[in-house]
Amino acid sequence: MKDLRIIFMGTPDFAVATLKTLVENNYNIVGVITAPDKPAGRGRKLNESAVKQYAKSIGLNILQPTNLKNDHFLDELRALKANLQIVVAFRMLPKVVWQMPEYGTFNLHASLLPNYRGAAPINWAIINGETKTGVSTFFIDEKIDTGDMILQEEILIEPDENAGSLHDKLMNLGSQLVLTTVAAIEKGDVKTIKQKDTKNIKTAYKLNKDNCKINWNDSLENIYNHIRGLSPYPAAWCKLINENDELDIKIYEVEKVYESHSLKTGTIISSKKELKVAVAKGYIIIKEMKLPGKRTMDAKSLLNGYTFEANAKVL
Repeated sequence: MKDLRIIFMGTPDFAVATLKTLVENNYNIVGVITAPDKPAGRGRKLNESAVKQYAKSIGLNILQPTNLKNDHFLDELRALKANLQIVVAFRMLPKVVWQMPEYGTFNLHASLLPNYRGAAPINWAIINGETKTGVSTFFIDEKIDTGDMILQEEILIEPDENAGSLHDKLMNLGSQLVLTTVAAIEKGDVKTIKQKDTKNIKTAYKLNKDNCKINWNDSLENIYNHIRGLSPYPAAWCKLINENDELDIKIYEVEKVYESHSLKTGTIISSKKELKVAVAKGYIIIKEMKLPGKRTMDAKSLLNGYTFEANAKVL
């Protein structure tokens, strides 16, 4: 059995589950590397990452470099004498960092690699209407998410699943996969497989305002998948035109109904209890949305205080 000295690198909640699992299984975490504190909110108060908050609560050694190639940071890293590094939702590492430990640096990625390499694998799997996804561990190399694979675990995506619920499932599945991966490294019986690059590999592009905008001219199925794939974060959005109002609204939860109609795409139909948008071959029923400057509301609450005029539409 190898005597492991582990450095853990990660930033958001997704990474905390794995770090916690390693700690609870008595692995020796000699250092935690996470993003520098960021000013947030109106008071610009410094915000600590979820990983830092957890690491601090149990007294782990924390490093927060702004530059991963900085000589001072690299000296600090070497001084920890780690022989394994584990990366979960962090950032791209320079070669000098990932090559440092004797047993390598491996990453947990929330997709079935080689598909959905990149920044937002959970969102894109749902947006693209996948029925399964999973988690993969792989040794880091020069490119993003291309290294030799160690282990993989598959999970089904429910037809009404959103990115939030899938995130939580993959977070827990991933923490167990990391544990299994560490145990294999510890025993010295790791077998890796090279990732096969094919023409049809799907990419998990970084999310931005453009690719989060709803295209109401798309198919009913695609619109439905797009909205749930971006819920609750960062949220799908569109423009609402209602008399003299032109508002950017966010839509979090919808249902889809196949029904023939002759309404123009984007037309809003509202009653006291229901809010729906006409699209090709049916309707998108809005269950939860947010007007600018307001809190997120279910459709019924919104309809109590906001009137949609007869010619209201979304673009």
